[in-house]
Amino acid sequence: MENKKTARNFREYPVWQQAVEYATKIYQITAEMPYFEKKGLCDQLQRAVVSISSNIAEGSARPSDSDFAHFLDMALGSAYEVETQLLISKNIGYINLNIYEQLRDELISIEKQLAGFISAIRK
Repeated sequence: MENKKTARNFREYPVWQQAVEYATKIYQITAEMPYFEKKGLCDQLQRAVVSISSNIAEGSARPSDSDFAHFLDMALGSAYEVETQLLISKNIGYINLNIYEQLRDELISIEKQLAGFISAIRK
């Protein structure tokens, strides 16, 4: 029988806290991107980065571990999407190499935490 949880508090998860902090940084960086990108790469990057913490929060309200893990899977997918969009941003010169590497490293930390969380829940 599947383990049911009724009182998850997403605010207490370090990965959620880091994802919110990370999204704030991405918003600050996209604010500096060219205006013509506001409906392109900036919009995609902002949506994907907000999706990470949002899916953690939404999933925490689900009663079953498998439902929660599904939302964590979506958060991880969004993190991979952000990683791809950051690489594109670097490649076209919107962010420099140092900023890219810092953001990538922070994101990889979030991805590892999500993967570990998913693995722990599914055991």
